[in-house]
Amino acid sequence: MIPSIKGIFGPVITTFDRRGELDLDAFGANLKAHIAAGLDGVLVAGSTGEAALLEESERLRLVEMARSVIPASRQLLVGTGAESTKACVRRCREAAERGANACLVVAPHYYSNAMSTAALQAHYERVADESPVPILLYNIPKYMHFRLEPELVARLAEHDNIIGMKDSSGDLETMAKYLLAQTPHFGIVTGHAGSWLKAIHMGVVGGIMAVALFAPELTQEIARLAKAKQEPEASEAQRRLTPLGMEIVGRMGIPAVKVAMQRVGLHGGPVRLPLLDLSPSDAALVAELLRESSVASVA
Repeated sequence: MIPSIKGIFGPVITTFDRRGELDLDAFGANLKAHIAAGLDGVLVAGSTGEAALLEESERLRLVEMARSVIPASRQLLVGTGAESTKACVRRCREAAERGANACLVVAPHYYSNAMSTAALQAHYERVADESPVPILLYNIPKYMHFRLEPELVARLAEHDNIIGMKDSSGDLETMAKYLLAQTPHFGIVTGHAGSWLKAIHMGVVGGIMAVALFAPELTQEIARLAKAKQEPEASEAQRRLTPLGMEIVGRMGIPAVKVAMQRVGLHGGPVRLPLLDLSPSDAALVAELLRESSVASVA
């Protein structure tokens, strides 16, 4: 069990072969590279990992593989959000049994009109009560089609088994309200690379960002420069990172993240239907964005 969440994490992709089956060898190789690059840990079965497209048995195999590769000194987070509270609790238990340090729980959102503050509070409190490992809230309005209200977050932050929240909205005004709930026990991490430096200055304790998968040095450099109060250098590093987050991750999405990983010498590969692989023109744009940001490319 971990008492708090902090640092830079990679929300790892799920690697598939051309038949659409898991490629666990490629998955393990990527994990080793992410840890070697200095990340504090990884998130398996998150949004970037195509979690919504995975079978239950595949989730378990990915977590098992990750725990066998990730050293005990680094953290393994697992996405366990589900539409029913019962299914979410089961996923948390299964992840814990396989060595997860904590679980990231996106709010149920299929019945979004019914997801009142009371419903969300009941869901998260039940999951936190029954999960063997700590959980983090996950705010991603892009997919949820609503946000976790700051007042709800403040109440949930008081639960002993809720240790933080990932906010991927990029809404700094709302993040400032979330940060009011931050304590040594409950930390806010960002999932939005375009505002990484601003988020650090606002007081987040870390980030779970897809750019850290293919530009880990640049992502870590911004945090280091900000801590050292080297503002001009930090701002320049953020200028280089922003297009990677806004264009590759934000606009083009998972297929582009996989192309970017391939370009820097990692395993990318196909996405799973109904997602479609990147067009040749967008793949060329990914390569150009990496060059412009001075991210090393092997292709």
